[in-house]
Amino acid sequence: MKTLYQAANAVEAHILQGYLQQEGLSVQVLGGYLQGAIGELPAAGLVRLMVEDDQYDTARAAIARWEAARPGSGDGD
Repeated sequence: MKTLYQAANAVEAHILQGYLQQEGLSVQVLGGYLQGAIGELPAAGLVRLMVEDDQYDTARAAIARWEAARPGSGDGD
């Protein structure tokens, strides 16, 4: 498995997981419960999405489409 995406928080990770599952990809969220330990753990990189190696390129393309469609993603909004 490869790290596909480091989410800002568990909510973002689960929303993105659902989106990727609709695209037919198998994605796992790791670290979603670690946010409760912020203050004792580094605050960045705790929540990440993991995907099988053979689905990585397809998943990256789906992430790029998702990021491009988000409001305020740098497209002039």
